[in-house]
Amino acid sequence: MSVSGGMTKLVDRAKQAQDRANAASIQAAADLERAIGESRESAEAEAKKLQKRAQAAGDDVSTTWNDVQISWNAHIAKTKADFERRKAKLDAANAADRSAWADNDAAMAIDYAYAALEEAEYAILSAIQAQREAEKAEAVVR
Repeated sequence: MSVSGGMTKLVDRAKQAQDRANAASIQAAADLERAIGESRESAEAEAKKLQKRAQAAGDDVSTTWNDVQISWNAHIAKTKADFERRKAKLDAANAADRSAWADNDAAMAIDYAYAALEEAEYAILSAIQAQREAEKAEAVVR
């Protein structure tokens, strides 16, 4: 997939997430629970694919991405553990607290994704520039 094609994939995925979030407000509890499980499984599968891709790329990507991957994996594990811990403690007295925590966590995830999209745009534009420079250098050699 081209790097610009990757942006299309991001846009499509963002739209799908938005549609699912909009639908969640009217879903029955069992359907919402199933959607949450599917979303978690999908996120974990994507994290594993990303980790494999980073390992396969080896020296072809900056070491910063390896650090980001390690940090992301730790974040996912902690978020999941926190969610499960809080879910186990849920009762009527702290439902509002859990709701506020979940809202704040979702807002942070959206902000993180937005920043990642900004970084992706920068990386794509830089890749296009590097490709053009490589083509110019190749033309000079000929």
